[in-house]
Amino acid sequence: MARPTPLSGFPEWLPDGRVVEQHVLEALRRTFELHGFAGIETRAVEPLDQLLRKGETSKEVYVLRRLQADEGDATPDDRGEKQLGLHFDLTVPFARYVLENAGRLAFPFKRYQIQKVWRGERPQEGRFREFVQADIDVVGAGELPYHYEVELPLVMAEALGSLRAIGVPEVRILVNNRKVAEGFYRGLGLGDVEGVLRQVDKLDKIGPEAVAELLVAEQGATPEQAKACLELAAISGSDASVVEQVRALAASYDAVTDLLETGLAELRALVEAAARRAPGVVVADLKIARGLDYYTGSVYETVLVGHEQLGSICSGGRYDTLASDGKNTYPGVGLSIGVSRLVSRLLSAGLVTATRGVPTAVLVAVTDEETREASDAVAAALRARGVPADVAPTAAKFGKQIKYADRRGIPFVWFPGEPDQVKDIRSGDQVDADAATWAPPADDLWPRVVPAGE
Repeated sequence: MARPTPLSGFPEWLPDGRVVEQHVLEALRRTFELHGFAGIETRAVEPLDQLLRKGETSKEVYVLRRLQADEGDATPDDRGEKQLGLHFDLTVPFARYVLENAGRLAFPFKRYQIQKVWRGERPQEGRFREFVQADIDVVGAGELPYHYEVELPLVMAEALGSLRAIGVPEVRILVNNRKVAEGFYRGLGLGDVEGVLRQVDKLDKIGPEAVAELLVAEQGATPEQAKACLELAAISGSDASVVEQVRALAASYDAVTDLLETGLAELRALVEAAARRAPGVVVADLKIARGLDYYTGSVYETVLVGHEQLGSICSGGRYDTLASDGKNTYPGVGLSIGVSRLVSRLLSAGLVTATRGVPTAVLVAVTDEETREASDAVAAALRARGVPADVAPTAAKFGKQIKYADRRGIPFVWFPGEPDQVKDIRSGDQVDADAATWAPPADDLWPRVVPAGE
């Protein structure tokens, strides 16, 4: 078989990288559960018409089709079936899950979900076609109190903050409120609010001049209206002074509306609460638009301090109409962490490392093949006490067995005998040991993730 060509956009970590990923996932899960979020998992596929409800995403959806389907066969719709696609996020599947299970859920329903998703994007640094997301959402039945829009970004800040000990950089959660933007745009006389939001969402990618041109060419804005939109987007700050800046700007364009005032009140509440509970972590940034059309209130994006060029590693917002069956509406608010994007940066920038890539703490040497059963018994006794152990693959000279352990990162080698002995191959220390009582130091029992260079 010829050597396979790598397939871009589908990350496959080496064992050390997988240890880092598992550590990140466990830290996130633990924080989510501490805050009362219940874990769920949804199917990998959804009907295509449901996936395409989210806006301009059709080019990113992978469609599911049977390989042996005959071109002359009836289409799925003709057979009464639905065309299926792989989910490209976890929010749309979650909305469907809520509708299907509403009678069996207690509201407000708090859930976390950690799964792979698939998105047909052009692969580049931090952007993959298959990747792991970790989501938290709170959904209410009919209504959802605003305080959840304050709570969720702070939960995410805590979850990401729990990774600081292993060398993950500080995070900044950038927040805005769609009511502020919509109220301001309508006050200016711009009717295509969704279109304006989509263009403003491109600011970091194409710059203000290009966004202004798009607003004029595609949204019918005047140069003055486009200028006002860019001035709003330029406002940011970590305290309530941003509210007064927005209000003053709106007044200067005679663009103050009731919707704008409602959004400013909510934004102030979020910024003030965050300043008390997580000083410096949450920053109001009026350019955050989240161009997807289902957001209705607070919107969030999260960047790694010092690695802002990577883009947002965590985003989300408030949605009021994504989950509705025509009679009942289930408003919600949620955030999603791009775990693969985060892990990719941690590894590529050399920010963190795993102490070893295998779980094994002890390699039990084999004196000769006739006594392998004795080595197996030692390993079994260690495992029974929670010590991860493996047995040497061959009865080679002990020096070769030590080299085998060293290549795999296994810190200890056990030599059966009278008495048994165990050697720390890093320091060279060797002592008598009993499989019924001996244990490695706590730091060596399992692989750990530590800041690079430690």
